[in-house]
This record gives sequence, structure tokens and C-alpha cells, in this order.
Amino acid sequence: MIGMLFLLKKLVGFWLMPLPLSLGLIGMGALLWCCLRWRTLGRAMALGGCVWLGVCSNGGVGTWWVRGLEDRFPAQPVLSADVPLPSGLARCRWVAVLGGGHSVVPGWSANQQLSTSALARVVEGVRIVRQLPQARLVVSGPPDGTEGGPAHAALLREVAVALGVEADRIVEISSARDTAEEAAALRRLVGDDPVALVTSAWHMPRAVALFQSERLDVLASPADFAARSPSLRPLDFMTWNVGGLERSTKGIYERIGAAWAWLSG
Repeated sequence: MIGMLFLLKKLVGFWLMPLPLSLGLIGMGALLWCCLRWRTLGRAMALGGCVWLGVCSNGGVGTWWVRGLEDRFPAQPVLSADVPLPSGLARCRWVAVLGGGHSVVPGWSANQQLSTSALARVVEGVRIVRQLPQARLVVSGPPDGTEGGPAHAALLREVAVALGVEADRIVEISSARDTAEEAAALRRLVGDDPVALVTSAWHMPRAVALFQSERLDVLASPADFAARSPSLRPLDFMTWNVGGLERSTKGIYERIGAAWAWLSG
């Protein structure tokens, strides 16, 4: 039953993303347009799909979608040996890096196989844990389904070691399939210890909510910011590109994920 709900969540989430939803509306609308009885509905669906795709591909709209999420938690400041650590960070005994996806490509190094989000997350986790000699690094993520492929956590570990973290300071969680399962697994591992939580800035609000629902003491340490500009500019709303669509997709996905988490308690 749990597996079916997980698959249902992934399926519904996929079809509600801007590109699949828009193309689905356009395709279905085109089919109905050919039928005299449903021509008006088909025209409306096709037009709606085109409009929604155009809106979500707008650079300003995409930035607006993610800024509403990324502005909730600031990034950790520059850390150096001659400046005291922020008090919240200094008390952390664990640094948890959430999985961000990878592709198995034989012959490529681990960092080349990680997605851009996963690479940004593990780099930030390493930056933080190297300033916390008492802390351990937790990396999470399952295999991608490829026969014999490495777990995502194993790739994150390999990159962290290459960046200077001692192997015996790293703990892998390779069984968790999503953020909720990562939160539950981390709770079993760290108990009440404070944790610096590292994930993409646009994913952080939902991640913090799920981790706090497990009664974890987490400090948000966002990475991989999608809205790179300090503020929205009028010119942003005059551009349409793949970047805008990607940011819109992230913003919509996170809000759908938050709604699902709320409905499931």
C-alpha cells in the first residue's frame, strides 16, 4: 500500500509539472478539436496549454516562483578559522546533505555523475562540516534503478572524500526514497542532536517542515539557489527561456509536495 501511494505521488506530481501538463492539454485539445462535437472544448484546452507553457517559461515568473521559497532561509555566511562560527551552527553535531539525483555513466568520476543540485548540496555540506571538527557528515539517496548502479549516497560520499572529508566521518543513508523517508531515517540516526540541514534553497521550506515533524532539531543551510538575482527586475518579465521554465517547475513541484505532505498528515 505504501509503495502504491509513493508511485501515485510520483505519477501525479509528474503530470502536474508545467511542461507535461501543457503538452498534455495541447495534445488532448488537438484531438478533441478534430471532433465537431468537442471542438470548442478542444480549442480551449489547446489554448490553455499554450498559455500556461508561455507563462511558466517567462523568466520573471519562474524567478518569482522560487524566490517565494528561497527567501525563507538565508544561506550560511562565509566561514573562516579566524571568525567565530554562528552560535546555531557551532552547536550542530551532524551535517545532513539530502540527495539530489544522479546519472550512472561508466567511466565518469562521481562528481560528474551527480546532478547540478546534488553537487551544489554536497559542496556546501563539505564546506560546513570542515568547520565543525566534532560533527559528522550524513549523505542520503537511493540507487537510481540502474542495474548494478551505485547508490546516490555512495556518490555523495565519494565526492565528499575527494573534497577532504575523512571517510570515517561520513554516514550513508541509501534506503530513503524521498524527503519524508530521509527525515525518518535521520531521526533514528541522530536522535535529539542538532543537525545542519543542507538541501537546495527552493526545497528547504518543505524539507524543514518534514524534518521538524519528526521532532528533529535542524538548522537550515540552503545551497543551490535558483533565483540568482537579488531582486526581480521588469526586464525579467520580458524574457522567455528554458531557465524560466525550470525555475517554475521547481517552484510548482515544491508547493505540490508541500500540499501532499499536508494532506498525508
